[in-house]
Amino acid sequence: MTPIRVLELRSVWGTGGGPEKTILQGAARTDPRRFAITVCYIRDNRDPIFGIDKKAGELAIDYVELRERHSFDPSIWPALRRLVRERRIDIVHAHEYKTNMLAAALHRFSGVQAMSTVHGWDGASWRERLLYYPADRQILRLLPYVIAVSDPVREQLLQTGLHPSAVRLVLNGIDASAFRRDRTKQAAARASLVLGRDRFVIGTVGRLTEAKRYDLLIDAIAEVRRTHMHLDLLIAGDGPLREPLQKQIHQLGLENCCRLLGQRSDVINLHHAFDLFVQSSATEGTPNAVLEAMALETPVVATDVGGTRQLIRHGVDGFLVSTCSAGALAAAIDPIVRAPQQCEKWIASARHRVETDLSFDSRMDKVESIYTELMSRRSRRPSSSDLPMTA
Repeated sequence: MTPIRVLELRSVWGTGGGPEKTILQGAARTDPRRFAITVCYIRDNRDPIFGIDKKAGELAIDYVELRERHSFDPSIWPALRRLVRERRIDIVHAHEYKTNMLAAALHRFSGVQAMSTVHGWDGASWRERLLYYPADRQILRLLPYVIAVSDPVREQLLQTGLHPSAVRLVLNGIDASAFRRDRTKQAAARASLVLGRDRFVIGTVGRLTEAKRYDLLIDAIAEVRRTHMHLDLLIAGDGPLREPLQKQIHQLGLENCCRLLGQRSDVINLHHAFDLFVQSSATEGTPNAVLEAMALETPVVATDVGGTRQLIRHGVDGFLVSTCSAGALAAAIDPIVRAPQQCEKWIASARHRVETDLSFDSRMDKVESIYTELMSRRSRRPSSSDLPMTA
C-alpha cells in the first residue's frame, strides 16, 4: 500500500511555540507505512533565533526549509510548487495565515488536497488584527477541511461562514509517557535553580508576549507575597516583552523572588521544581503548556480562555479563573499556598485525563482519519460536494 504523502507547512519566527510541538511530534509518531510526512518550514533569512531545525533534527523526521528574504517573498511560490511536485505530495496541511494562503493556491493550481489547523488568532500587531486575520478567515473558506483546536476557535470559524461539515474539532494531545513526574528528582531540580526546600514555587512556560499577560501574574505574585513571603515565580520563555517585564519586576521590588529564565528546553526538569503552574493568558488555542503541567502532575490554575476549559474541568482537574484580572489570579493562588494538599485530587484526575481523552495517540487518530477522508475526495470525480464548503 502506497502511503499518503502529507506536507506539514508552517511559517514562524524564532523558536515557535505549542504548534511546533504538535507538528514535529505528529510527524515523528505517524506510521510511515500509512503516511509519509514531510515537515516544511518557511524561514525568514532575517530571523536570528530560528530554532525549529534543531528540534526537528532531534526527532529524525523528514524536515525541509524554504528560505525567504522577507515576508511574502514571491520566490517561495515556485520553490514550494517544486517541492510538492518532487515529493509527489497528496495533502498540504497548513497552520497559519501565510501557509493557509499557499495551501489554498496549491489546491487550486497544483491539484493537491489542502487543509488547515487553526491554532487561534492571537497576534498583537495591527497588521495581523486588521489585515492578515480577516483575509485568513476568507481563505479558509476555500479549503475542504479545517481543524479547530478548541470550541471557541470552531465557533469563530462557523461565524466566518464555514459549513459545519468542513470544520473538525481536534484538541491538542500529549504523550503522557514522555511527560512523567519523578518525585525523587525534586531536590536536584530545585538545587539547579538555587531554590530552598521551604520555598513555594510557582512556574509558567510560554512566549513573553502580550497574549500571555505575565504582567498580571507578576502583579498577582506581589499581592500574594504580602502574606506568603516564601513564594517564588519562575517564568520560562523569551519574547518581545522581556525588558518591560523585567522592569516591572524591578519596580515592584521582586528581583529576589521573580525570575525570567529565558528560553528553556528542559521543561520536564523545571516542573520537578514547581509546586503550582499558572496560566495567565488573555487568549489561547488549546495550550500545550497546560497539557504538560497536567501530565507532570503539577497542579494548575489557569485563565478560562480558548480551549483551556476543554482541558481543565474547574474544580476537577484544576482551577479556572476569569481573564485579565491580577486579583482573580491572586485569589486562586493564595489558598493553594496555604494548603497545597487540596490539589491532590486535581493532580490524579488531570494525569488520568492526559492518559486517556487527551492522549497524543487519540489526537493523531482523528487527524489521520481526516487525511484518509481527503484522499477519498481526491479519488472521486469532481462534484458539487467538492466545492468550498461555506454556509
